[in-house]
Amino acid sequence: MKKIKAFNSAGKLTALLFLITIFLTPFVIINAGQRGVLMQFGQVQDTILGEGIHTIIPIVNTVQKLSVRVQSQEISAEASSRDLQDVFTDVALNWHIIPEEVNAIFQQIGDEKSVIDRIINPAVEEVLKAVIAKYTAEEVITKRGEVKAGVDNALTTRLINYHIAVDDISLVHIHFSAQFSQAVEAKQIAEQEAKQAEFIALKASKQAQANVNLSKGEAEANSLLRETLTPEVLQRQTIEKWDGKLPLIVGKDVPKLLNLRDLVEANQK
Repeated sequence: MKKIKAFNSAGKLTALLFLITIFLTPFVIINAGQRGVLMQFGQVQDTILGEGIHTIIPIVNTVQKLSVRVQSQEISAEASSRDLQDVFTDVALNWHIIPEEVNAIFQQIGDEKSVIDRIINPAVEEVLKAVIAKYTAEEVITKRGEVKAGVDNALTTRLINYHIAVDDISLVHIHFSAQFSQAVEAKQIAEQEAKQAEFIALKASKQAQANVNLSKGEAEANSLLRETLTPEVLQRQTIEKWDGKLPLIVGKDVPKLLNLRDLVEANQK
């Protein structure tokens, strides 16, 4: 009986120790797309916890989870072009924390919100101002791809120093002040009117030249006609067209027919 009681007591003690061990050795689960920053008494360790379940020592260790997935950030920024026009740009930035450097970014900057507020937003605004200042307002539109590449390269170089990788950047919308937009619209209207006036003038010039050429052609044709229509030719054409009927001449006395022979003899004299 004493042995059974002793065995039960030992079993309870073992179970209690096991429970205490579990309690004092908790688990931490790192979800997909996350990394865990391991800290010992608040001090960041070199060890980075990957996805899965991990055991840590209570009180001694704590874990801060950070997302390493691609995150999207939309930023609106104002800059000045080389010709001192206000340029307003809406930027869409895709970025992620470099997984192997989560401990460094947490130690130097903090969590994701701190990264956005303290690093990403100021970096985008500063890079936009520096790049857009190299172009005129018109070039910002006509060379949009070049501007986008310049922003992408500068921002990538800047953020890599803060353990952040740039996946993609898009200049979603670029617009200008109301005064500049009105000036651009007025310029476009003036250019269209100038082109229309130039077209009308060119059309009138060609029409005038066509009229000159037509008049010149008619004059040359009349001159050639005068040179070729001799009296003999006219007489031959008259005879060819005659229908054989003698013309009737009405005199004071009685009507009489014109004698063709007399007419020919009269012309030969």
